[in-house]
Amino acid sequence: MSDAVPEPEPRPGPEEARHGAHPDPGYEPAAPAPLEVPRTPTGNAEVDARLARLADADHLATDGHVEVYEDVHRGLRDALTALDARPGPPAPPPPPSPYDRRS
Repeated sequence: MSDAVPEPEPRPGPEEARHGAHPDPGYEPAAPAPLEVPRTPTGNAEVDARLARLADADHLATDGHVEVYEDVHRGLRDALTALDARPGPPAPPPPPSPYDRRS
């Protein structure tokens, strides 16, 4: 019989914990996988192009998503602002009133 006490397994230090050290040296995180979220065309070419840009996030690691989302948000905001700045079509003339007829 041995009185030897087994040594506890080493715990990751603060530096390893911060950088996500994994106990298995052969560990590699999974590659980015497309979410394949369907995007329905809106009919507005500028908006559709911005929404199509969201597909770029499917091929990036999570830390790259923010840049894509911010770019899409900025583009959609600019498209909405441009709609406010554009004059709309002229209003149709009001229908003639039956009281405007002169006999």
